[in-house]
Amino acid sequence: MADVLMETGQGASDGRDVTDLVLQDILAGVLLPGTWLKQIDLERRYKCTRPEVRRALDRLAQKRLVEHVPNRGYHVYEPDGRRAREVSEIRIILETAIAATIIQNAAPADIANLRTLAAQFDFMVLNGTMLELYEANLAFHRQLLVLGGNQELVDLITEIRQRTSSAPVSQWRTRARVEQSSREHHLMVDAVEAGNAEHLKELVRQHILQG
Repeated sequence: MADVLMETGQGASDGRDVTDLVLQDILAGVLLPGTWLKQIDLERRYKCTRPEVRRALDRLAQKRLVEHVPNRGYHVYEPDGRRAREVSEIRIILETAIAATIIQNAAPADIANLRTLAAQFDFMVLNGTMLELYEANLAFHRQLLVLGGNQELVDLITEIRQRTSSAPVSQWRTRARVEQSSREHHLMVDAVEAGNAEHLKELVRQHILQG
């Protein structure tokens, strides 16, 4: 695994969250998969304190963007291509299986809520940090799954997603990819409102595979 970069980066003294600064460097390829994240190096790079670095690493570890190795430290998550493909296949099976139930359970208020969450994702595309964008994406998908009426399934899918690098942050390297995700969110809500289960299934399948 690579060592962490030592060059001085943009500091947290400008008020930006250290978590997002580390995340931006991961996405930009400055911190490559497998790079060990030495806390003293990150303090210098982002001009911040040790507690700020530790909180950032813990938050990113919770989201499987970095990995904590006991007695060794943290390193940037190294995606496993085989595991990612298999997790995507499982997600497609589970998430498309409840499409008809989602539509059956979706009341007008639920559809309005989904539209609000899709719009919140759009807002974060223009105004939010990458971490806020990630959280907005999770909020939309979790609410869609909740309409399936099976909380155990929601928890299972959430856990399965975390077996690989937290989708879909790694795919958002270009504006086009982010905008594609945004369009698909709105199309999914349209399919729910129209009561078109087959179209919803196809949209969910495409959305998962784009990662």
